[in-house]
Amino acid sequence: MLALTLTQSLAGLASGSLVGFSLGLVGGGGSILAVPAMVYLVGVASPHVAIGTSAVAVAVNAMMSLGSHARSGTVKWRCAAVFAGAGVLGAALGSTIGQMIDGEMLLSAFAVLMLVVGALMLKRRNAVGLPDVVLGRDNFGKLVIFGLGAGLLAGFFGIGGGFLIVPGLIAATGMPIINAIGSSLFAVSAFGVTTAGNYAFSGLVDWPVAALFIVGGFLGSAIGARVARRLADAKGTLNIVFAALIFAVAIYMLAQNAGLL
Repeated sequence: MLALTLTQSLAGLASGSLVGFSLGLVGGGGSILAVPAMVYLVGVASPHVAIGTSAVAVAVNAMMSLGSHARSGTVKWRCAAVFAGAGVLGAALGSTIGQMIDGEMLLSAFAVLMLVVGALMLKRRNAVGLPDVVLGRDNFGKLVIFGLGAGLLAGFFGIGGGFLIVPGLIAATGMPIINAIGSSLFAVSAFGVTTAGNYAFSGLVDWPVAALFIVGGFLGSAIGARVARRLADAKGTLNIVFAALIFAVAIYMLAQNAGLL
């Protein structure tokens, strides 16, 4: 366990608030913010411990954000449940494989994947989506396939997976991004619990740091969900915000790993 100074504790609380805000706003970004914050700001030395700890914090913060979106009626529960069910299997396998890979290499691969997903979200920024979409034969198989893939990658990189789940739900069903954001939080919670359990079993979770991020995320998640609802009517805005967040953190992580910062 890391012996936290006052400065590190405050950094953990502030970072947790940002993580919660991101989850509430775009349904993702929790781990892409939490992992580098734990490594570069709080001072968690091991990338694997940072990944395991972030999985715990993101899972709990995602549950809080899910509650805010559920009260607003933006969650497609049946689609989310199928996606999450398939994804949990992938997350269990992916998190086992991820623990076997060099930590620095894992962070670099993580950043490259983020750049790819960000580009895909920008490409679809003008898509309106189908607000009345429901679970059916036409999308059940797609939800299973995308769920498995997103879960595998989420578990491998030790992330909640929201930035993979949101595009996956849109691709599988054609739902609007505000519904994909709300629905993704169900799967983020499930993926996070699965990944966190695997890392905790291996002793790769710093519980005091996780607690700081959870406390900080309580307020951030509520504010993020409120802002997301306000931006939902502005065509393409949420997609641009989503992609910009991913690009910024990915570039920062690549620069850090390359010794440029």
